[in-house]
Amino acid sequence: MILKVSPEAIKDIAEIKEYISESLDSPIAADKLVRETVKAYKGLKTAPYMGMPLDSVIEVRTDFRRLVCRDYIIFYKVEGDTVFIYRIINGRRDYCRILFG
Repeated sequence: MILKVSPEAIKDIAEIKEYISESLDSPIAADKLVRETVKAYKGLKTAPYMGMPLDSVIEVRTDFRRLVCRDYIIFYKVEGDTVFIYRIINGRRDYCRILFG
């Protein structure tokens, strides 16, 4: 499988790292979380369906799948031989509003 990461997901990772490093004053924890998140989504290359379909937990028909990594959810789609990582959002946020506007 080919893995493609959206600019929004890259920005999400940078913002998560910045928040944990600066606001929570924990750069070591931030680096660890980023490593775990990247490892989780890279695992989708060999097991693209390991995440649950998003429409199994919401009442909106969608092709998004979700993979939980600690407090964050990786939102992605599988299209042919490609896994597209769209967003990485804290699970406490209103991710439906963020994803679907």
